[in-house]
Parts: sequence; C-alpha cells; structure tokens
Amino acid sequence: MSEIDSSTAPPKYSLTARIIIGMVCGITLGALLQWLMPDGRDVVINLFLFEISLQGFLVDGVLEVIGQIFMASLRMLVVPLVFVSLVCGVCSLQDTTKLGRIGGKAIGLYLVTTAIAISFAILIALIVGPGEGVNMVASSSFSSREAPSLAQVIIQMFPTNPFEAFAQGNMLQVIVFALLFGIAIALSGKAGERIASLFEDLSEVIMRLVTILMNLAPYGVFALLATLFTTVSIETFGNLIVYFLVVLAVLFIHALFTYPVLLKIFTGLNPIIFLKKMRDAAIFAFSTSSSNATIPVTLETATKKMGVKNSIASFTVPLGATINMDGTAIMQGVATVFIAQVFSQDLTLADYITVILTATLASIGTAGVPGVGLIMLAMVLEQVGLPVEGIALIIGVDRLLDMTRTAVNVTGDSMVSIIVAKSEQQFDEDIFHDEQAGSNIEEIDFHH
Repeated sequence: MSEIDSSTAPPKYSLTARIIIGMVCGITLGALLQWLMPDGRDVVINLFLFEISLQGFLVDGVLEVIGQIFMASLRMLVVPLVFVSLVCGVCSLQDTTKLGRIGGKAIGLYLVTTAIAISFAILIALIVGPGEGVNMVASSSFSSREAPSLAQVIIQMFPTNPFEAFAQGNMLQVIVFALLFGIAIALSGKAGERIASLFEDLSEVIMRLVTILMNLAPYGVFALLATLFTTVSIETFGNLIVYFLVVLAVLFIHALFTYPVLLKIFTGLNPIIFLKKMRDAAIFAFSTSSSNATIPVTLETATKKMGVKNSIASFTVPLGATINMDGTAIMQGVATVFIAQVFSQDLTLADYITVILTATLASIGTAGVPGVGLIMLAMVLEQVGLPVEGIALIIGVDRLLDMTRTAVNVTGDSMVSIIVAKSEQQFDEDIFHDEQAGSNIEEIDFHH
C-alpha cells in the first residue's frame, strides 16, 4: 500500500523550482491584470452575490497583504540574525586580532569590485551612447537628500544606543556593536563560554526560522511580482529601452564574468558550481530588491551550500549588504553618461574619474534597501555638475533594474565571502563541491 501511495504522490519540487514557478505565475497574473485594467482603470467583477474589485480587493488587498507580510518577515529576521551570527562568529575566532585582517580583506575586495563595476559601466555606455539623439524633457522631479560625508559615516558607525540601532535597523551600528560584544565574550573566560553557548543555540533557532520562511517564499515572491507587473510594461521603456538594455547587459557581464574570474584567480574554485549555488539567493534578491532583506538567505547559502565558515560569513555577508553596491554602481555609471548625453553636456576624463571615486566611496554606509541607488545617483550627478532632475528620466524603469542589480550585489557578497574564507583557511571545499549540500535544510516537516 505504501508503494502505491509513493508512486501516485505528486512530484516534490525543489525550493528553487517552486520559487521560479511562483515568479512565472506572479508575472503572468500581473500582466493579465494589467490587460484587464487598461490605463489603470479598475474593473469590478460580479461573483455570485458579491462584487469584487480587481484593483481594490485583489491587487491592493490580497496580493499586497501577502507580499508585504513576506517582506516584513524577512526584515524581521535581519537584525537578530546578523547580531547573533556575528557574535557567534567573533567568539569562535581563536585569535581576535584576525578580525582586523578579515575586515581589511573584505572591505578592500568590495571597494575594488565596485570600482571595476562602475568603470566598466561608463566605458560600455560611452561606446553604445544610450542618450544620443534622445530629446526628452523631465516630466517629473526628484528631490535628493544630502549624502553624508565620509567622516559622518565613520562617526555614525558607532552607536550611542545599541537598542536604538536594533530598532532602526542601522546595520553598520549593529555590526560594530556585535563585534565589540563578541570580542568581550571571547575575553571573558568561563562566563564568556556560557554566553557563547547560549548564542550558538540562538543561532540554530534563528536559522530554523529562516528555513521556515524560505519554504513560504514562493507565495511571497508570487504576490510581490504579481503586484509589480500590474503597473510595469515594455511600453514604459519608450526611448529608455537602450539605457535599460545597456545597464542590464553590464549587470549580467559583471555577475557572470567579473565575479567568476575573480573567484577563479583568488581561489581556483569552479565558477560554474558557484553560480549554480547562488540561484536561490539571487532569486530572493531579485524579488525583494533589498540586499538587507536577503541577508538570511545569502548567509545560509554561503555557509551551508558554499562551505564558508560562520566565523567569516557572519561578518562578510552583512558587511557586504551594507557597503557592496556593485549593481548600483553600474546603474550610476550608465545613468551618468545617459543623462549627460540627453542634456548635451560633455564630461571630461577628470569628471568620469570623479564619478568612479564618488560612487565607490559613497557605497560605504549606503542602506541595502529598494530605491537607495537614486539617492546615491543624485549625489554623483551633483559632483560633476549634471542636472539632478535628469533622474526623473529613468525613474520609470529603475524598479526593474533595481531588482536585477540587487541580485548582482548578493552574488558579490558571496564571492567575497568565499575568497576571504579561503585565504583564512575557514573554507570547506567538500561542501562547495557537493551539489546536494544544503538541500536537506530547505525541507521542513510542518507536521513535526
């Protein structure tokens, strides 16, 4: 009887397959709803004795609620996961002086990849000329916020009230406090060992919570993309289609060429295995457009699937979500060239060098949340004398690009984590080469 049951049971799809199915279904439903509601006009359907509004009930109601609850659940985990994992990682270091070396390597690699990203983006944009012959007038405005100076960023890294930092989700302050707290535990003898054991148990519980949310992810992804694609269409691109395609192409080249080459040079590992194991985290990042919200998945991918020890990943992954903005840098490089061409303003070599340095340094302390790239772009444009209102030209397509560049960012976070871990002998190659590594933790029996 059991054999009959098992043979007739429906096939069990992997988490990646379920998420992709959710993405496709969400995009399809969103496009269908957009077709049913041309020009944003709401449609009311009579269903038995009830009148159901597609926009009010389905889009702004059911889909919005499911999508936002999923996003809120991911954000809920970020601060406790980063804090607990980082404290555990620092406690496990036999020599706390290694922390400075690890941090130096990680920050150096993040800044180098960001500089490479924006330099390549500017070069491709100058060759293609996405803004040549485009005569557009900004129909909307963008109010930029003043970007903090480097000195302010450094000062603000140190919290005056750690609980306030937790409540506000200030990741740099959380990281600094976790590092100091972990070092104090490591230096506290027997008392520190008892506290460290407690944090190890807390880490296991939080990672189990991550697994639960990962199993609910296909539904959240479905709702988020269905809501998004009720308003986004190919016609929105118009004259921006060349700009859109240039940014997209550079993003893919950076993720599929730059990262694999750096990984191969510094570690000798197989880049194909790396890219395959990044699928889940990249899909999460694409769906949420938030590096911070994707931290739980990126951290689990780096440790359970890639083989990076928690002592390294718990530091490099949240740090990367905060300062690694390769995807955003690519957008800024192409957008700067595009806006300069649209407004017929010539930039000198010195201007482009200024753009590269400004965007690279500005990536430090930038929050890994949707839309933050536009704030950084405003600062970059002001540095070279371009009209900030030019941002209005690209707002329409930035949401889709934001999704893609977030996926690039988290890929870079994992790549740097592997390089740093390999250099510190905190890397398990057996896990990296095991194609099934981490797959067992993706399944959870909700009945037990």
